[in-house]
Formats: sequence, structure tokens, C-alpha cells
Amino acid sequence: MRRLPLLLTAAALCAGLAYTGGLTDHPAAPAPAPPPATTRAAPPAGSALAAAIAADQRHLRARPEDAAAWARLGGEYVEQARLTADASYYPKADEALHRSLALAPDGNTDALTGLGALANARHLFAEAAEHARRALDAAPLHWQAWAVLTDARTQLGDDPGATDAAQHLLDLHPGTASFTRAAYDLEQHGRPDDARTALRRALADAYDPADQAFCRYQLAELDRNAGRAEAALDGYRSALATDPAHTAALAGQARAEAALGRTDDALAHYAQAAAKVPLPQYLLELGELHESLGHTAQAAEQYRLLRAEADLAAANGVVDDLALGQFEADHGDPGTAVRLLRAEWDRRHNVLVADALAWALHRTGADREALDLADLALAHGWRNALFHYHRGEIERALGRTGDARTDLERALATDPEFNPLQAPRARSALAALSR
Repeated sequence: MRRLPLLLTAAALCAGLAYTGGLTDHPAAPAPAPPPATTRAAPPAGSALAAAIAADQRHLRARPEDAAAWARLGGEYVEQARLTADASYYPKADEALHRSLALAPDGNTDALTGLGALANARHLFAEAAEHARRALDAAPLHWQAWAVLTDARTQLGDDPGATDAAQHLLDLHPGTASFTRAAYDLEQHGRPDDARTALRRALADAYDPADQAFCRYQLAELDRNAGRAEAALDGYRSALATDPAHTAALAGQARAEAALGRTDDALAHYAQAAAKVPLPQYLLELGELHESLGHTAQAAEQYRLLRAEADLAAANGVVDDLALGQFEADHGDPGTAVRLLRAEWDRRHNVLVADALAWALHRTGADREALDLADLALAHGWRNALFHYHRGEIERALGRTGDARTDLERALATDPEFNPLQAPRARSALAALSR
């Protein structure tokens, strides 16, 4: 499918996205959630969200027959889980949304869209797509359902279906939610400059400080992923100045500081981020930074916490074999990683899963199978240093010296400090090939 150059007006982008491939999962390894798709208007943020939950709970004690309020409360629980990484909100959301649907089974688009957002959050992407389709059958212009469907289809690896959903989303609602999704798609297809243009448009359309901070954070991520650590650090700080509660920007600040060799600052900011929102990604990055500095006990503690968080998420209905598989490949049992990631690959053919499974297979010595998946991970042109490093090591194991050198050089040219453990290994591998 031919890909369109990003145009600068909303109308042009809406008209043109039909020529692009589907939007994809939010980058990082392990991958954080994509930009949230709300059920009605976006739930309030931070303390305002807690106050809204309390208000709806009080209202529903007096008016338990209010289907719309149950749907709203369910969406607020999903958002609270996202903000706090507390998966115990997911069963509460599930109960509230199903209560709404039981009270109003016909045309209840808010409950169906909320169930779709909940399923996406739990990584039950096929289920999310089904809920979104049911919502759209009842209300074809419900843009929030198109956002849920876009996210679900892209996570599933349904490129044509994701393109169609994204086109409808842009047609109906050309704003921050649409442009941030377009930006990530462009980055994954090797077009970071166009992605930056889309994010700047998203920032211009954003009015809520949390949305503005999200856009500034994503702009900083473009710089960080391209090896521009100083510019990224400025961007993360700008996001935090806009919204001091934006934990992802705090973790991003730590990531940039680590790349710049400011390891004491990085350790402190990672610890603050993980204490606020204990996402596996933050725990893994903090653990790997400790490990790179020879802090064996501190690294082991972060990895222990990561496993505990994964267990808690699983107990609350989250299926995240990707994050745990990535962890096992490098810090646990590669055989377990292959088992987990094969299961994830059976559920969705996403580039992040392709790369992770390729690396796990390499770690078990299955390099020929690994190379096919590593090629798939890079087939769209994403300038991803970690993907190139992984493929370079696989090629080196297969004796494909020239290809290995090319990929290792590309990894380090893209971002010379892409990972505190693996970037030094990439340099060592490249030096060994040059001898």
C-alpha cells in the first residue's frame, strides 16, 4: 500500500491517510500503552479524576439505574488504571461497564466503547475490536469507538483494517488523538520528520495540560530515539513543566540523563517514576541501568518488582506476554521467553513482537528462524536502534559478517546510547567484526 507524505492541514491529512499503512503500537520495549481512547469526553486527570470517581460512586448509590453513569464510571476506572498502573481498577471497570450494558443493552455505545478500551488496556485486542465494532454498528459517527478500533487493529497487525479505522477517526475528529496516532505510524515507517510535523499539529490542537505534556513528551521521544539526548532532555523537562504529574516524561528525563552519563540523576528520576507508576518498562530500565553500573543487588530488586507487577497484572485480567517475554530473553530464561512470545505472536503480528521473538530465538540459538522475524520487524523502515542491534547480532551468529556490520553500525548511528547494557555490546561486537 502506497504511503502518503504527511500534509500540514487537517483536511489534507484526513483525505490522504487512506494511502498509508495502519497505525501501530506505541514504541518502546517493553511497549507502553498507546494514546488512550476515551469513552465520552476524556476523563479528568490526576486528583480531578479521583474526585470524579468519588462523585459518580455517590451518584450511583442514589441512582443505581443510571446506565450512562455506570459507563462513565467504568471509563474513569480504566483511566485511573492507566495513570497509576494499578491493574486492580480493571475488574472494577469491567463490572461497571457490564452493569451499564445490562441496564441499557441496546445502542449503549459508551459502555461498548468503554469495554473496548478496557480490553485494549488488558491486551485483549481481538475482544477490543469486537466491542468497538458493536459500538459503531449502533453509532457509526462515534469517534471514540473508531479510536479504540484503530488501536485494536494495529495491535493485532491488521494493517488494512487499521488504515480504514484511522481514516474514519481523522475524518470525524481531526485533533490530538488522531494526529498523535498518525505521528507514531510515520515514525515506525521511517519518517520521523513527518512524525514531528504531526505531533506539532497535535500540540497546537491540545488545550488540556495533560494532552499538551503528552505531545511534548512524544516530541522528546523522537529526539531520544534519534540519539539527540540533550534535545530530548529539554523536551521531557518542557513536558514536566506543562504537567508535573506526567510520569512518562519523568522516566524519559531519566532515560536522557542516562544517555548523557548523568547516572546519579537518572537513577533518582527513574526511582521517582517507578514509585509513582510502577510500570514494567520503568522497572526494567532502572534495573538495566543499575546492572550497567555494577549494582547487582539493586538490579535484582527491580527485576523482582517487575515480576511481581506482571503477576498482579495477570491476576487482574491483563495478558502481556510481550513485556515478560522481553524481560525473560535478557534477564531470565530465554526458553520461557520463546514460549511466551510465540503465544503473543499467535495473537498479533506486531513489529515489536516480531523483534522480541527474534531476539528470544537468537538467545536459544535458533538464529535462522530469528532472522526472518528480525527482517519483518524492520520491514516498514522504522529507524530503531534496538531492532538493528538485534538483527546485527543474529546475522553475526549466522556468519553474515557484512550484514552484521551494517546493522550494528546503523544501530549505533541511530542512537549510540540506545540501551545501557546493549549499546556497549554493540560496540564490542562491531570492534570484533573489524579485527
